[in-house]
Amino acid sequence: MKKTNRPHRYILAFALMLLPWAPVLAACDLEVPARGCDPVSLDSTLHMNDLQAVGTHNSYKQPMPPAELAAHRARDPRADGIDYGHRPLGEQLDRGARTLELDVYYDPHGGYYTHPPGALRKGYTRSPWSPVATRQMQQPGFKVMHMADIDFRSSCQTFVTCLMIIHDWSRRHPRHVPIMLLINAKDGRSGPGAVTPLRFTEAAFDALDAEIRTVLGAADLVTPDDVQGDYPTLREAVRAGRWPTLGAARGKEFFVLDEDPPKVALYRGARHSLEGRVMFINTDEASPAAAYLTLNDPQAEAARIGRDVAAGYMIRTRADANTVEARRNDPRRREAAFASGAQYISTDYLWPDPRFGDYRVQLPGGEAARCNPLRAPRCHAAAAGKHP
Repeated sequence: MKKTNRPHRYILAFALMLLPWAPVLAACDLEVPARGCDPVSLDSTLHMNDLQAVGTHNSYKQPMPPAELAAHRARDPRADGIDYGHRPLGEQLDRGARTLELDVYYDPHGGYYTHPPGALRKGYTRSPWSPVATRQMQQPGFKVMHMADIDFRSSCQTFVTCLMIIHDWSRRHPRHVPIMLLINAKDGRSGPGAVTPLRFTEAAFDALDAEIRTVLGAADLVTPDDVQGDYPTLREAVRAGRWPTLGAARGKEFFVLDEDPPKVALYRGARHSLEGRVMFINTDEASPAAAYLTLNDPQAEAARIGRDVAAGYMIRTRADANTVEARRNDPRRREAAFASGAQYISTDYLWPDPRFGDYRVQLPGGEAARCNPLRAPRCHAAAAGKHP
């Protein structure tokens, strides 16, 4: 009788089951299972904080016209830092952006920001926006701008319009990894001659949550309550590994309020964590509401990012800032961001700016997301064709 190797095959199969990620992850794109991945294994084993993805900073922003930028530069030598712009949100998502940043201004009655003086302080004989955007600016609801009255041009002028673009794209791409939407609540004055923005209050934040829910339903979102579950605090849930699995989070969005402590306190109110709120908050590791932290310098804050990622927190960092790295074609901050383990990395250069050179930020291989180098090292190494 011919001798078989069946017992050895059983032993090998059992051994592979004990090695996380080993069986199926070579050359693996987390959104395109046809490239050799087992989607069932990925979706049940990875959690949404076990990923790493890139996206954009001030994702809505359009370039300032040259004459207005020159006028702004004459008054503010830091104006080089705003000399950039982004393609429409849908193009960014197609390129692989899985974090987007929106700056919102409170405008409950509509029309508050409709007549900007611009950086030239002369106003405009005709609206600087399209007819559609002009009508949108006159309607009640949050507006999306970088600097009200100065650097105000956006690819989607209202918050609802931006969310509808993202939601429509998401419905067409139901296997996408979770998209993090970073929100800045703007109420600081942009400069002399500019309107004084309406202040964010607890009522304004209630309205912001409500506006999100007019576009995105419970099935579209990962919220703090989804993560906290039955745990006493959100922080305890996060440290216990309660972020949803990749399978449960595919096709969804989650929001983060990236703001200073006073605004975060207004948003949180008297809640123990963030019960009932839509957005996670930027806070410190000791807070009962801790789940997310903005740590924007991956070089100076590398050790803290690494500790927090290992502990289960979601981290956003930046590969570049204020056009500095692009002008110098300096990759050091970008490479530190990739190595840090931060789950979401923001850039102003998904595409290079031909005025500056070849600097851009994409994951190796151009994937939208990859296994996190710190949280899923075997998966990360297998996908890179390496041996951990």
